[in-house]
Amino acid sequence: QVQLVESGGGLVQAGGSLRLSCAASGSIVSINAMAWYRQAPGEQRELVAAITSSGSTNYADSVEGRFTISRDFAKNTVYLQMDSLEPEDTAVYYCNAAIITTWLFGSRAWNGWGQGTQVTVSS
Repeated sequence: QVQLVESGGGLVQAGGSLRLSCAASGSIVSINAMAWYRQAPGEQRELVAAITSSGSTNYADSVEGRFTISRDFAKNTVYLQMDSLEPEDTAVYYCNAAIITTWLFGSRAWNGWGQGTQVTVSS
């Protein structure tokens, strides 16, 4: 069983900063990739940023240069530093992870989501 627990959302004024955290716990063998998605009301869930086990990153065009994704491998935690926030960044932010977990006498792939954390940026 694997769990993803997010924290760090909140209300901030435009131009401000927030830092989101997502910690993975459970029967983890290795983490292949972790990512942040967001979903605004009435919109589809979209990829914000992702980071692989080798440290490669990619970002949505809308956040490039303002957001930074990073990982702490020892803590199985991914962070999203969000700077120069804009009202358009308002959404529920979800953590996603592709993980290899222990299973019976071997292992298996697991992909799952955190519960989401609300980010609201006021103008």
